[in-house]
Amino acid sequence: MSEEQAGPPRDKVRHISPRDRVLLTLLAVAVLTGAVFGGLAVRTHSNSDAVDLVRPTGIPSTVSTAQANLMALSPVPHRPAPDFHLTDQNGQTFSLSSLKGHVVVLGFSDPHCTDVCPIVSQETVDAYHDLGTAASKVIFLSVNVNPYVTDVAAMAAYTHKEQLGTVPNWHFLTGSVTDLRAVWSAYSIEVDAPDPTVDVQHTDALYFIDPQGKERYLASPMVDHDAKGTAYLPADQLAAWGHGIALVSQHLTT
Repeated sequence: MSEEQAGPPRDKVRHISPRDRVLLTLLAVAVLTGAVFGGLAVRTHSNSDAVDLVRPTGIPSTVSTAQANLMALSPVPHRPAPDFHLTDQNGQTFSLSSLKGHVVVLGFSDPHCTDVCPIVSQETVDAYHDLGTAASKVIFLSVNVNPYVTDVAAMAAYTHKEQLGTVPNWHFLTGSVTDLRAVWSAYSIEVDAPDPTVDVQHTDALYFIDPQGKERYLASPMVDHDAKGTAYLPADQLAAWGHGIALVSQHLTT
């Protein structure tokens, strides 16, 4: 399960990796500078307490400021994405480097998750449909973060449950715990799984990798909880996330 299960209900939970903290610090400096010299244009989201302050530098022009803020979308240094060799839900083993020529949307999921992971899965399905003719140029990957459930059958079961089989270029990747830990470390994903009886806690992140195999953007998935602690996301935000993923991916295909 995802990390949000570990505490009382909270709105729009985000877990920030060390790399995110650096980017957000830079963004905060930009916001402060804009406030001093130019003022801030503030607009309130409907159904949300979030506000648009300034547009982050380097965001694709097709992505609205509201979408960028909703996704906590940030450009990252154009470094080569760390390579890995893992196996998907169909038993196919391949490397990230073998996918050059395609845009890759890379996330991290727990096959037993009932919280934010299914939300991101729905956004993935929506993004695939929003991509239209560009869909064949985009590959969606998710790396397993549950060190106690690493078998291919569990990846296949999650794929079927969340209807991700409708996305031809979806791959839920797993491998040995040693290999998985190496990937988590390479992408600054923190995983806390003290034993099989407690919920797995992990950083939620989406990396956008260009056809040359370089990291370009980073987004931070989010989730709301109702009074009973059940995870959900309002329909308009769910749709905005899916469309935003598609827009960023389309931008990288060009």
